[in-house]
Amino acid sequence: MRATHQPSGIAQRADLPRASRIVVKVGSSSLTTLSGGISEEALSSLVDRLAAVNTAGTEIILVSSGAIAAGLAPLDLGRRPRDLATQQAAASVGQGLLMAKYTQAFSAHGVTVGQVLLTADDLIRRQQYANAFRALNRLLALGVVPIVNENDTVATHEIRFGDNDRLAALVAHLVKADVLLLLSDIDAVYDAPPNAGGVRVGSIACAEDLAKLDIGSTGSAGLGTGGMATKVEAATMSADSGIPALVTSTANAAAALAGADVGTWFSARGGRRSTRMLWLAHLASTQGRVLLDPGAVRAVSSGIASLLPAGIIALSGSFEAGDAVEICDAAGTVIARGLVNFSSAELPQMLGRSTRDLGEDLGGSFERAVVHVDDLVLV
Repeated sequence: MRATHQPSGIAQRADLPRASRIVVKVGSSSLTTLSGGISEEALSSLVDRLAAVNTAGTEIILVSSGAIAAGLAPLDLGRRPRDLATQQAAASVGQGLLMAKYTQAFSAHGVTVGQVLLTADDLIRRQQYANAFRALNRLLALGVVPIVNENDTVATHEIRFGDNDRLAALVAHLVKADVLLLLSDIDAVYDAPPNAGGVRVGSIACAEDLAKLDIGSTGSAGLGTGGMATKVEAATMSADSGIPALVTSTANAAAALAGADVGTWFSARGGRRSTRMLWLAHLASTQGRVLLDPGAVRAVSSGIASLLPAGIIALSGSFEAGDAVEICDAAGTVIARGLVNFSSAELPQMLGRSTRDLGEDLGGSFERAVVHVDDLVLV
């Protein structure tokens, strides 16, 4: 049984070899053939590298795509299905095949693996979050390599992570990982498409660095759901919550784990956010937006003030109390996201009015913030 995890304080890619806990995400395109089957050679090569690091004492949590892709051939499907029901069926067939291959490959190194299937609900609801945290930590303490995937068989469009890059970022936050390693068939982030003369970006330290990039949105193999855009978003999620991330290719996995100068390094910045706030900032599906006057923009941007009805000048969309909405300046630029306390039907009568006035006119239930500061995240 392993000792309790203590964060290693990884600050740069050269420090990666001394990380005590790493979340590694691998994409479908790195594990499967174009026909949809699992590439045993690719999977075994990755496992060889991860098992070596794990045996040397570093805890590994592997977030693996590939279940839907692995289920295509057994179901005689020529391509990834678009409808949710067939995706769920393919995942049901493919997940067992994928885990069987991982179990066999890791066993050759004397390493035991365990399957963990998650939905977004598991990481944004307190009880499920605590259960997932406890299960993963216990597996790690027992020397097991958890293999995590989205539970595609039961996930709906409304509660999906959308791709395993974002799931990996949330898992890294959940287990308090030292670093997040995102592997795919692309070796790094480029400042423009590589085939158009783009140059590799060695590191990204702030939002200004991201603004200079021309990032594509699709991968090369057509078997996964994410591309470079989702990897950058996931790496940014991780970095914003205090966990550095490295984006590179599966072929570079050994070099990356050894601290070599490969891929694109996202430096950690800021403290660790709660998982709920990470979900709100990056994953929640917004149902509308509210536009603010300059005074309200300044107040909300301070990060210490709730959004009051007096500062709202307009709204759009159809939403209910408890839904996520975008909070924007008068020009429509998004400055925050929040969980709204009133529906889009209730808000119009409240715009520009003080809470005291609303309480006297409409009742005490209207004498409160539209979005409380505890349910608001700056973006």
